[in-house]
Amino acid sequence: MTQNVVLGLGGTVDYEIMWDSSVMDELVLSYGIVPEELSRTVPVQTERDLTVTLLAFLRDGVGGERFIASSDVVEAFAARFEKRVTLGGTPVRAALAMAKLGLGSTVHLVSIDDDVRRLLPEGCTYVCSAPGDSTDPHLIVQFSQGDAVRVGDVVLQAPHPNRVIYTNDPPNTDMLLSDQLGGLLDGADVFLVSGLNVMNDAEALNQRLQELRRLIPRLSPGARVVYEDAGFHIPEFGERVRDIMAEVVDVYSMNEDEMHSHLHRTTDLLDVAAMERALRDIQAVIPARIVVIHSKYWSLAMGPEAADYERSLAGGINMASSRFCHGDDFTAGDHHAVSQLAVSAAGAAFSKSIEQRFNGTVRCIPALALDPASPTTIGLGDSFVGGFIAALTKETL
Repeated sequence: MTQNVVLGLGGTVDYEIMWDSSVMDELVLSYGIVPEELSRTVPVQTERDLTVTLLAFLRDGVGGERFIASSDVVEAFAARFEKRVTLGGTPVRAALAMAKLGLGSTVHLVSIDDDVRRLLPEGCTYVCSAPGDSTDPHLIVQFSQGDAVRVGDVVLQAPHPNRVIYTNDPPNTDMLLSDQLGGLLDGADVFLVSGLNVMNDAEALNQRLQELRRLIPRLSPGARVVYEDAGFHIPEFGERVRDIMAEVVDVYSMNEDEMHSHLHRTTDLLDVAAMERALRDIQAVIPARIVVIHSKYWSLAMGPEAADYERSLAGGINMASSRFCHGDDFTAGDHHAVSQLAVSAAGAAFSKSIEQRFNGTVRCIPALALDPASPTTIGLGDSFVGGFIAALTKETL
């Protein structure tokens, strides 16, 4: 039986650009940037600020999401590179991933334009809270391991592949909920909540949280609510959302970056003793029914019913791995082939050891052993969510 999946709360139009060291060299020289000023945290008001922060992300080999003062800066920077116009946002990318396997869904949007209408997959319907069309593109810069640029006498070289997102998107900042959402939830089997991390007004955030608390009980018994965490533009808002979502959702999901944010420390993801402490601390701050953490080495579910989510964890890993290896254009055949690959030896050893320490309340699945020539680092968490939810429908991995 086909299940009714509602994916919210907002989507985006993305400008995806690949790293071009020659363009970056020109920007460094024209703006007179020096190594000492590189920082991931400076406010991004101008193209120069964007360049300074992007170089810091490259140097550190990490990804992130930053607010940018104006979409005009996005347009100016993107015009220097070859770019692809794609759709983003966790619900939309999850819908795109599910569509690869022939699974339909309904997406809740807060903005709409012709690019969205053109690029939404067949079988994906939508509702939208916006009164009219608008476009506020998100800039996504992807770099590969080894990509480099010279800053003064220093050559910066990325130690790991990753991506950085820059955004100024008022519809997603407001996150208005459609009047049709309640009716959709009346018949839904799975409801995804995501995107609250970009909100910047405390009163509006509280209103959305109260609306969600009122709407979620409309789901029928047996339906499941999945919350996907993300990096909050205003960190203290994350704690407010965490406290509410932990009470009302079935699955509270995050990647390792969000885990570290909740812990206020970083942890070696393959150190079993350190991760045991981290997971017990996460249980204390996020008393959700099931906590899911997905990382490049493994993905796990933690809670009394953790074993019930083994199939969904595998579904998330297979979907994210397919995107990592093949990008936007992977097929159902690619997905099947990737799912047959061997697992990571390090991830397998960790998974076995961490499960033994939790007496059946943790189910951990190792990541696959992947080494594509040109990995895609954009949207992996979103694809994990799509694969996780696809498996929840019990239709396919």
